[in-house]
Amino acid sequence: MKAVVCENWGAPDTLKVQELQDLQAGSGQVVIDVQAAGVNFPDVLIVQGKYQFKPELPFVPGSEVAGIIRSTGSDMTTFKAGDKVIAFAPTGGFGQQLLAPVQSLIPMPPGMDFDTAAAITLTYGTSYHAIVDRAMLKNGENMLILGAAGGVGLAAIEIGKALGARIIACASTDEKLEVCRQHGADVLINYSKEDLREAVKAATGGKGPDVIYDPVGGEYAEPAFRSIGWGGRYLVVGFANGEIPKLPLNLTLLKGASLVGVFWGEFTKRDPKGNASNMRQLLQWLHEGKIKPHISGRYKLEDAAQALKDMAARKVTGKVIVLPQS
Repeated sequence: MKAVVCENWGAPDTLKVQELQDLQAGSGQVVIDVQAAGVNFPDVLIVQGKYQFKPELPFVPGSEVAGIIRSTGSDMTTFKAGDKVIAFAPTGGFGQQLLAPVQSLIPMPPGMDFDTAAAITLTYGTSYHAIVDRAMLKNGENMLILGAAGGVGLAAIEIGKALGARIIACASTDEKLEVCRQHGADVLINYSKEDLREAVKAATGGKGPDVIYDPVGGEYAEPAFRSIGWGGRYLVVGFANGEIPKLPLNLTLLKGASLVGVFWGEFTKRDPKGNASNMRQLLQWLHEGKIKPHISGRYKLEDAAQALKDMAARKVTGKVIVLPQS
């Protein structure tokens, strides 16, 4: 099989496509012929050795896939060869085959295409866990989303709307904001042109948002937090900007507000039943048309490094995927 291999920590350009041995399923495992693999910002950090999770070198990056089971371990009773599945694994996604434990598998619903299936696990799983489990967003509340045109941002818009919230989407270009509008955002703020605090004040009648969803970090974190409403919840989702902000803690006191960490990967390990319940709800919303992944780009396996570079340069709206079999 072919796979993208990271041999040393570094920029995406250092990745190489190599011929590897076909994978063999052991006890409790399956081998999947990967039809589509989602690309996520953590993938950019992992190959540079800058993420919380640091795999042993060499490894195949990529964590979420959709495909067809090729083979199973001899003790497998729940899945069989030929089953279409969604899988989430720490590594291995950017290859023609993936070895995955049975606990990571979700049967693909009838009628779902592989591209959509590969684009729902991490971004929607993260946003659902953040918004529902951590922020407990309520019907009628205001939620401000920074970096709203990215994968987790668009997922957050759709999930917030499904819960009955009013969504204020922030992004750096009018083109990105148009995508946010198409996915249900009620208010659009271009923070490269507008004063963020003044725009948020106008959008909320001076009250400030009840929830702030921040996957970006960097320079907009503090002005956003200064704009939060009384008793608000500030979701720390990630740092796509590359800069981890340092927020004055007196702001939490003055606003009666909470800083709430969101680490979906760890949540899936500690509460697999809770994550499975979340995924069932997301798949139901997908069936009902309440959510729909926005896939803006498709890359061949040989172009996976370019997909990561585009992700790092924040040229991506929604999701991009790698197609290992093409």
